Amino acid sequence: MERGDLSDADWERLRPFLPVSNGRCGRWRDHRQVIDGILHRVRTGAQWCDLPERFGSWKTVYERHHLWSADGTWERLLQPAQAAADAAGEIDWDISVGSTIVRAHQHAVGAAPTRRRLPHQREPKGWTPGRDAVAEPGRRPGGGGAGIEGLGRSRGGFTSESLSADGRCQPPSLVVTPGQRADCTQFKPVLDKIRPDSPAADKAYSNGPIREYLRRRGIRHIIPGKSDSQAARLRKGSRGGRPSGFDEDRYKKCNTVERAINCLKQSRAVATRYDKRGYVFLGTATAAAVVIWLRT
Repeated sequence: MERGDLSDADWERLRPFLPVSNGRCGRWRDHRQVIDGILHRVRTGAQWCDLPERFGSWKTVYERHHLWSADGTWERLLQPAQAAADAAGEIDWDISVGSTIVRAHQHAVGAAPTRRRLPHQREPKGWTPGRDAVAEPGRRPGGGGAGIEGLGRSRGGFTSESLSADGRCQPPSLVVTPGQRADCTQFKPVLDKIRPDSPAADKAYSNGPIREYLRRRGIRHIIPGKSDSQAARLRKGSRGGRPSGFDEDRYKKCNTVERAINCLKQSRAVATRYDKRGYVFLGTATAAAVVIWLRT
């Protein structure tokens, strides 16, 4: 076993949840060898064609990663790793929410438009699936735009923002959005994937819709109020309502999300985005998260 490869214990935890061949398209190449190749690329950020020969054909590794990113296999592998940690009492459900900017390499820009679709999307009207749709499933219809692929403009060029919720420096959920999009717009998609006890976040997430969303789900939160909101409430007097509760000691743990982001960015293919498609980059980040959950 080389550095970065799955250990025997890690492999036994993932093996029951891996896809099984249907027998119509030939046998799968050994899953463990392919996963080791994917993790090598995620960790080093190397080009697919430069993968060492011990992982077999680089094209097989490349296509397997794209397929699993499209059909949600990486997310399904993340769930049992989280379930095992939860059963062992190794999850701190005091969740912190935050975001980071991931600089996109020039090779991540310029995805060609395509009419292929994601598995959960309906086929466009008048479109007949062809051979390409079977060979490469999971593409977004009309793709190729920077916003659709989770890329946004900034002064430094194209960027991609990966927003994560974290407890105990382990990432329970991940979302990829364009870099210029406001952090608060992705608060709901992140928390929809989990059930936290008491999420904490900074002032960027302090607004009415987020507080209403948390009240509707019956979740207590630790989000400091903005100074202008506090001043407006005081001006209204009794009509301004009561101030939201705030636990300073609990808020000190909010830096766990920053430490989780640092752990994710130890993987060079996450720290710098090379994937053209947004869902493939999400699969890359999720693969890195699977490793964190297995080895933390």
